[in-house]
Amino acid sequence: MAQGGRIVLERDDQGKIVEAICLTRDGWALTGFTLELFKKLKRRRYIKSVNSNPYRITERGIKSVRGQIDNR
Repeated sequence: MAQGGRIVLERDDQGKIVEAICLTRDGWALTGFTLELFKKLKRRRYIKSVNSNPYRITERGIKSVRGQIDNR
C-alpha cells in the first residue's frame, strides 16, 4: 500500500461492504487481506477514500509502516 496500492470494495444491493480487495500497484491481489483488517486500518485512519475513489494509504499510515529488508 505504501508504494501505490489501493483497496477496492465490493458492496451488496443495500450498499453494505461484503468484501475488501487490496491490490498492489502491479495489479496483484494481496492474500490475507480481510474485511476485519480493512475496518482496523480505517478505524486507525491509516487509509481513506477521497471523492469516492478507492481507499489509499494516508500520511499517518505511511509513518506507521515499518521498513523491511525486502521493500523497494
